[in-house]
Amino acid sequence: MPLIIDGGRIPALWAGKKRSRSAIPIDRYDPRAESVEIALINNMPDPALEDTEMQFFELLDNAAGEIPVRVKLYSLPQVPRGERGQEHLNGFYCGINDLLNSRVDAVIMTGTEPRQPDLRNEPYWAALTEVLDWAEQNTSSTVLSCLAAHAGVLHSDGIQRRPLGDKQFGVFDFRKTCDHALTSRTADLVGFPHSRWNEVQEDALTSCGYSVLTHSAEAGVDLFVKKRKNSLFVHFQGHPEYGVHTLMKEYRRDIKRFLKQERTTYPSTPHGYFDATATKLLAEFQQKALSDPREEIMSAFPEAIVVDTLRHTWQPLATCVYRNWLQFIVSRKAETSVFPAVAGAGRSRAHLSQ
Repeated sequence: MPLIIDGGRIPALWAGKKRSRSAIPIDRYDPRAESVEIALINNMPDPALEDTEMQFFELLDNAAGEIPVRVKLYSLPQVPRGERGQEHLNGFYCGINDLLNSRVDAVIMTGTEPRQPDLRNEPYWAALTEVLDWAEQNTSSTVLSCLAAHAGVLHSDGIQRRPLGDKQFGVFDFRKTCDHALTSRTADLVGFPHSRWNEVQEDALTSCGYSVLTHSAEAGVDLFVKKRKNSLFVHFQGHPEYGVHTLMKEYRRDIKRFLKQERTTYPSTPHGYFDATATKLLAEFQQKALSDPREEIMSAFPEAIVVDTLRHTWQPLATCVYRNWLQFIVSRKAETSVFPAVAGAGRSRAHLSQ
């Protein structure tokens, strides 16, 4: 079942991809048909804005199966934008007031690049918290990713994020800590990408009533949940939506920032992401960059060779978790309306309500 993209037009990156299952615009969708309605609030910085919407479209498309999923794009006001980013928002995104005056089944909210040590000092904080309060009452479930997860627990429970000594960067293995429908049919050990300078800690979360579903001794908490009024809040410190090349792009961006003297240290190599051949080539480039730190040296970056070694190892896991999440939403809709039955949805609901 293809995605239904609300708002009039399908963004070019998604529309131009050759696919056996593609999105359809809302004007070609039968409004009488039932669907899971999701508000995707994409707050990523301009360079990652279109990649991020593509990643979530891809993930939801893979996870949906026979569930019709209708997506409408939003972004928080006051997130800093350049001319090109704002032009893209104007063409494909709706205003937050449109969301606050409607009702959807679920919200997915991304993070953004933090600019303030205290998130409450970010220019978009008031709008973000207004959406969180609204989502508690008006959705069946809300997914918060990375910085949005940190903002959610800070606003709702006063849990402060803790700065890390270095960026938590790469693909890390997490062990399931309890049985829960969100992680049903996944292996006991699951690996997802992370890219963050801060963390919220397990003891702070559990003391405030959160259920931690996956944890790593090396990388801390990954997935945790809590029911808030009418909505199950699902928090990822990591990025299951990431594409195979996303960490590579971030690594290259951070190296360039170092060479332009926008950061003082050379970035750490993403953990668990590159194979032995790629790691050797990147270590050799690092030595060159440290001995001759000029932006022009990026022309020697071995991207073409390294890209061929990358594997999307976490995609099946991400698809499984989001499929479980969509089935929960279907089961909640079935309580109040006639909706096509989905195998496994009823079994998911009892555990997901925790």
